[in-house]
Amino acid sequence: MKNKNLLTWLTIFLLATTSCNDQPKPNFIFILVDDLGWTDLGCYNSSFYETPNIDRLAAAGTLFTNAYAASPVCSPTRASILTGKYPSRVGITDWIPGHDPKDRKLLGPKDLHELPLSEITVAEAFKKQGYQTFFAGKWHLGDEGFFPEDQGFDVNFGGHHKGSPPGGYYSPYKNPKLSDGPEGEYLTDRLTDESIRFLENNQTNPFFLFLSFYTVHTPIQANKKHIGKFEEKASLVRIAGPERSPEHDGMTRENQVNPAYASMVHALDENIGRLLDKVKAANLDKNTYIILTSDNGGLSTLNKRRTAPTSVRPLRAGKGWCYEGGIRVPLIIKVPTDVSVRKEPPNTSDIPVISTDFYPTLLDMAGVPAMPDQHRDGISLLPILQGGEAIARKALFWHFPHYHGSTWTPGSAIRVGQWKLIEFYDYEKTELYDLTGDLEEQNDLSKQYPQKTRELQALLNGYLEETGAQK
Repeated sequence: MKNKNLLTWLTIFLLATTSCNDQPKPNFIFILVDDLGWTDLGCYNSSFYETPNIDRLAAAGTLFTNAYAASPVCSPTRASILTGKYPSRVGITDWIPGHDPKDRKLLGPKDLHELPLSEITVAEAFKKQGYQTFFAGKWHLGDEGFFPEDQGFDVNFGGHHKGSPPGGYYSPYKNPKLSDGPEGEYLTDRLTDESIRFLENNQTNPFFLFLSFYTVHTPIQANKKHIGKFEEKASLVRIAGPERSPEHDGMTRENQVNPAYASMVHALDENIGRLLDKVKAANLDKNTYIILTSDNGGLSTLNKRRTAPTSVRPLRAGKGWCYEGGIRVPLIIKVPTDVSVRKEPPNTSDIPVISTDFYPTLLDMAGVPAMPDQHRDGISLLPILQGGEAIARKALFWHFPHYHGSTWTPGSAIRVGQWKLIEFYDYEKTELYDLTGDLEEQNDLSKQYPQKTRELQALLNGYLEETGAQK
């Protein structure tokens, strides 16, 4: 009888413990857009591009005004998101395979052409916690043996070694990881279809869905459904001033009037709207975090023979540059409707954050212990989303020691508070800016504030040494 009573009380205790602690694990949707510029969205003050669905996501979440990619080009930033480490620490500092000319002043370092399997990706961390992991879209972090399915993702639609869609944005795709759809099927639609199908089949399992759109990377191919709307809109725009302005050896676009690019942005927004609607219809919004960002700045600066497709003014330069236009990106984070926070989360945040922060943030959101040896360059953003006003960080740091088609030459940069320093290795010069009053980076203060310049230069050198950066 005593044993029976003991068993009864033990059963009650276990049931009570389970009912208190067995909360459902949250779900995660991470949306990464390729080459999306800081001002390419309505919620970031674009008046030509139309993004009503992304705008409503921003209205329901937190919009970051000082969010940065870890690199001004794609592969290094993608590696930083998956590892929580600066690109120089991972060993991927250029887009893969990159372009290091032999007839220029400097030779670029021999960086990696694949994300090392020794890294414990955020997908692998989720997989160990019982999550279903899904990837769709652009990978660009290695060839066979280094694909998403080799790095923690259960499912992979479209992720392979190429950085742009080999067949363009209409089927046939010529993609070894994505079967062709009906002739004329649009790639952005297809990747969203696969993501929605995954949601429909995983409503009872916790999931980590990584939707990595190829758009709006080149080739700039108009979305046939929306192009007419933006051709008509462009015809009504009256531009004051030049179309382009000089940037070192290149030219930067000054306005957003490209109808083909606008149609691609609008198609992106339409598909994000479809995904958001599915999340709500399936009652997943109560337990799903949604993050939307870009892998680098918008393509606005190219050589003098080419005109870039977008503008990110008032920021200087664009993709490929360590000026703000190449590294400052949109970031929107929406918490689930059922997640309680200590205070109402802010609708906007001007706290500087960077893509290495996503890994520890996601773990924190999931209630999973931190992995500081892995995501050693990231800081959880959850306190910001809970109404906090700051996170403890000394500086933000970028290292891009390669020549790029945007006409960037090798260099590095660091931001400490309001101060931003850029070192140009090829030009053998250093520039200092106060971003508080000079977001456009037009007033070089390096001669006016030599002590501050030396201070930031020393910090930058320290980051280069500590992360094992190659020049």
